[in-house]
Amino acid sequence: MHTRTSAAHTMAVRPGHPRFLMKNVPHTVTDAAIATIRERIEASVYPVGSLLPAQRQLSEELAISRASLREALTTLEALGMLHIRPGKGVYVSSAQASSTHAWRFADQASLPDTYQMRFALEGFVARLAAHSIGDEDIGWLEDNLASLQRALVDADLEEAAQLDFAFHMRIVSLAGNAAIESILRGSADIMKESQRLPFYRRELVLSTYHEHAAIVDALKARDGERAGRAIEQHIVNAAQRAGVHFPVPQRP
Repeated sequence: MHTRTSAAHTMAVRPGHPRFLMKNVPHTVTDAAIATIRERIEASVYPVGSLLPAQRQLSEELAISRASLREALTTLEALGMLHIRPGKGVYVSSAQASSTHAWRFADQASLPDTYQMRFALEGFVARLAAHSIGDEDIGWLEDNLASLQRALVDADLEEAAQLDFAFHMRIVSLAGNAAIESILRGSADIMKESQRLPFYRRELVLSTYHEHAAIVDALKARDGERAGRAIEQHIVNAAQRAGVHFPVPQRP
């Protein structure tokens, strides 16, 4: 049992790996358990189709409460990696995380299409907003950023999604393009859902906060190109946390 744990932790230190990315990010014991179990699934320590150890054994091994373990398992089930069968145990269903199965608006627009639309429109409006933003707007964005951090730390994901949406729409409003604002506000429910899904990556949940902070820094500098690139990178990263990858056009 201890050898298996050590192997999983050894693999976790390579650059680009979720545990490597999260080492400087505050996280709860539940987040750490999600990351550890996920690593073991991806490394085939727990192969697809296999039954996870009993929850009592797993909670002792990970040094967390049964309640925190159940929360971790539920999150991994939402990501499509586990299947919880009451009374029979928890089975590994996939070695890859994917939250696209939870996309509620498939009859209107696919999740990849939604992120691509946001990439195309929001990068443009951020470039415009940087040239019209005022000190009062910057203060509002900084207050929103602080509230977002608190909501994410408290795992209030519904509040975080609302703050996320308000942040993006404030920048859209600053751009002064009524046509784009109408399109995005008319897709409010779809946008909010696309912003909520990345939060299932609990071990990376504060990534949105850090990416928003980079956007605010660029807007404070009135640097339109940097603001546009920052929001585009944020949308690409959020899409990847939701299990969506799409080609990004290269700018000169």
